[in-house]
Amino acid sequence: MRAAVFQRAGAPLVIEQVAAPSPGPDDIILAVRRCGICGSDLHMAEIHGDGGGMAPLPAGAVMGHEFAGEVAEVGSAVQGFAVGERVTALPYRACGHCLACQSGRGYRCTQVRYTGLGQEGGAYAEYMRIGCHETLRLPPGVDFTRGALVEPLAVGLHAVNAARLLAGESVLVLGAGPIGLAVTLWCRYFGARHVVVSDRVPERLALAERLGASATVDATREDVMGVAKRHAGKRPEVVLECIGVPGSQQLAMDCAPMGGRIVNVGVCMAPDTIRPVKALTKELQINYVFMYRRQDFELILDLLDRERIDPSPMLTREIGFDDFPTAFESLKSDKTACKVMLRL
Repeated sequence: MRAAVFQRAGAPLVIEQVAAPSPGPDDIILAVRRCGICGSDLHMAEIHGDGGGMAPLPAGAVMGHEFAGEVAEVGSAVQGFAVGERVTALPYRACGHCLACQSGRGYRCTQVRYTGLGQEGGAYAEYMRIGCHETLRLPPGVDFTRGALVEPLAVGLHAVNAARLLAGESVLVLGAGPIGLAVTLWCRYFGARHVVVSDRVPERLALAERLGASATVDATREDVMGVAKRHAGKRPEVVLECIGVPGSQQLAMDCAPMGGRIVNVGVCMAPDTIRPVKALTKELQINYVFMYRRQDFELILDLLDRERIDPSPMLTREIGFDDFPTAFESLKSDKTACKVMLRL
């Protein structure tokens, strides 16, 4: 089968013929139809040596963890899924039976193996192996493209849930990349009165407005906190940090009000320095989030099926294998694009 294969840090992906996966008893072989390029993949492809706690990808790894496709084969112990069904899955394989798995948090399972990070082959390929315990059917109203958007939407949903957002509150979203845009969508969905989004790229700010931002801030020429206060009439109760670079956590602390709530969503892989006294004197509630629950996937699929949310502005374009390595490389520097998706 064809796959986009990682060679070494900093080198372009290469389209190669690789061995197709075979299922274990509890596995499903998925014929991939869509897979989005995630910012985490772009970071992983650049890691040399110590990646700030992230192990470098091994040569030959196949990335890709935002996917949807058709069941091509089922393992001997799999029940409830048939060849040809349209599905997506949480991007890991776990035991399916422990307390973590049963509570929807299989990423905390002691046997978990993550998809697309060198442990399990990812979805930048014609076929991949997924666990039956992590697999969910696509409802009739959810096509493959939207099915592959469930994963980044789940990251945003988990972050907004962690913020304990109340209807009528004001929110400041720092960063309008794909995750910041997903966060923006959910803040508006759950009733935030003011959703102010800050970024340095005008094209992304325009997308934020389409996804529910009530105001945007061009951080290259405007005062982020000043605009947010003018728009909402005060500092926002909730700050969601979706940038993930050194300095962004301190920025969130500076922007938050007394007793404010901060959720750090951005993945910062470099050392950072903060001034804890700012958080201390403001008595800030600071939370970090990682991944999502199975229940988040289930809710998103239901809302997409009933057309209660519309993430389509996030999609920049769909491409085939021939253009994929070039598109992947361009996203390392092109910040105007949002979600670029492999189409098979």
